[in-house]
Order: sequence, then structure tokens, then C-alpha cells
Amino acid sequence: MPSAIVNPAEVWVLAREHPAPLMKATRALSRALERAYGPRFAVWHSDELLFGVRDGRLVLQTLGGQDVPPPKVVLVRQTPGSMVQNRELTLLRHLERLGAVLLNSAASHQLCGNKVWQLQELAAAGLPVPDTLSYATAPLAGVVRSPQVRTPCVVKSVNGRNGASVFLVPDTGLLQAVSGSLAQEVPLIFQEYVAASHGRDLRVVVVDGEPVAAQIRTSQDGSLASNLARGASAELCLGRFPDAEALAVRAAGTLGLTIAGVDLLFTDDGGHTLCEVNAVPGWRPRMTTVIPAITAAVDKRLADTASNTNTNTNTNTNSDGGTGNDERRVGAGSQLTDATDSARGPA
Repeated sequence: MPSAIVNPAEVWVLAREHPAPLMKATRALSRALERAYGPRFAVWHSDELLFGVRDGRLVLQTLGGQDVPPPKVVLVRQTPGSMVQNRELTLLRHLERLGAVLLNSAASHQLCGNKVWQLQELAAAGLPVPDTLSYATAPLAGVVRSPQVRTPCVVKSVNGRNGASVFLVPDTGLLQAVSGSLAQEVPLIFQEYVAASHGRDLRVVVVDGEPVAAQIRTSQDGSLASNLARGASAELCLGRFPDAEALAVRAAGTLGLTIAGVDLLFTDDGGHTLCEVNAVPGWRPRMTTVIPAITAAVDKRLADTASNTNTNTNTNTNSDGGTGNDERRVGAGSQLTDATDSARGPA
């Protein structure tokens, strides 16, 4: 039988594979969790784990062959856009099947990894989103000639992030002219251009159904995208746009997200429309309310797990005289190590 990790942790941060460094927000969160939980906390990277089925039971192991008892709570800090070919999603599903609570769930990460899937859910819930068109297997040359593709429009990849591969097309002629040079590995979306929000948007961080931070992001060079990873400036504004914050909370709930970064656009009438929702949001160091809110969410899940365990123990003891103890042990991982800032910045 393989040996098991001694003194395993019950709270994890699950980060990207090596050698990708931890994002600044992830590193700050990990340090806070290490202070809060000590040896009960660990950072794991997705390339450190094997998983599968052995003798009819789900197993989780290190590359060295040690059994890894599942944790109670996992904070997933892998950006959905990096989850290629469902590799990381399969690991997330495995952890859930082993009983871990994921913040956020595998299903919500899958939704947020595709901009069209997000919009489908948000629109079905009656939330405001820009008019958007995409396609499945239709040839791009035919798509851009459809009368349903109206310009000016914003063109994006369905799984792009950090403002990459986003550009404004002013007219149909230009769109048709450049279509042959557009990347076609994944579908594109053609989205309504919200002129009132050119070069600026509103990011609201939602944790456990509450807006805990907000900032206006503004492009510094007049470009369309206002992502901080691309040099935009940020102004904290929590409480300034209560209707937008309420909309952000609804969007996060619609997508099943406990922790979310909701991006909203400013509209001509002074309101807001949803742009997209991020399952692995970044935040600036000045957003000092985010990490305490996440820690409180972890505390709540740990308390819920303990309550459920006690209930199950009492039930099993009363029913068959046994102890009712779950044979599974909670997981441990590598210690938090310092890392240089990620080149791609906060999610």
C-alpha cells in the first residue's frame, strides 16, 4: 500500500503548474491563509498530483506515489483560460468527488472559461448583456458577411483573458478584409460596441454574495481594453455604484460563483451592462477587504463541514454502534514559497 502524507492540510490553494509563478493576489491570499491556518494550509500546483481509481475507489497521489488525503476546502487559483483540454477541470471534478468544497466549483469554472456560455446563462436569467453573436462550425469568411454581424463591433476570442485578442472593428468592410488573418483555433464573438464605456469599465469583486471591492479601470492610451494587466489605471469606488454592485452580485450568483470578479460597462443612460465574469479574479493591494472576506468564506465552509461530520457521526453511532468517523483524511501540500510576479498580472 502506498504511504500517506503525514499531517495533511485541510485548506488548499490550487495553483497553476510549475514554473508559472503565483499571481500577486494569489500570493497575498496564500500568505494570509498560512497565517490564519498554519500547518492546516498548503499550496498545491496542478502538476504535482495524480488521480484516478484504484480497487474501485477514487485516489489522489503525488508523483512519488504517496496517497494525498483530500482537503476540506480548495481555493482554485487557476485561470479558466489556462485550463486547456479539460485537464485541470478533470482534477477539480476529482477533488469534488472526494468531498472537497471548491471555491469556485468545477462547473462554475467551466462556465466562466467560455464567454458565450457565460452570456447564455446571464441572458437567460434576465440580466443585461451586450448584443453578441458567435458560431460553431460555420466558416469565418461566411460569418463576417452575415447581415447579423453589425458594426462597429468588438471582436473577442471566446476564451481570451487579460484583454488579449480584443479589438474594435469600425465597419463591415474592414472586418471582412481582416477576417483571413484572424486566429481561428477557437470561435470568435462579435459583440455590441458600448461607446460610453470605451477605454473604461467597472470591476466589482463579489465574495459570498456581497460586493467587497470595486474599482473603475481606465485605459491610459485611448485603447478599447482597460485591463490592468495592459497598463490601465484604477480608482477604488466601492459604494459609488450600488445598482451596479447589486447587478454584479446577481451575475455571480447566476454562474454559481462564491468568489467573482464582475466586469461591467457604462451605458449611455448612466446605467451598466455586464461585460464578463471572472472565476479567478485578481485584486489590487489597496483592496484590503477582499482577503478577509475570502478567509471568512473559508471559515464558513470549514464550519459547515464540521457540522455535517458531527451530524453523520451521531447518525452512524446511533444506527450501528460504530464511531461514524470518515476514513478519509484531509490533504496536505507543499509549503508556500515566494515567487516573482506573474508576467500576466492579476486575473
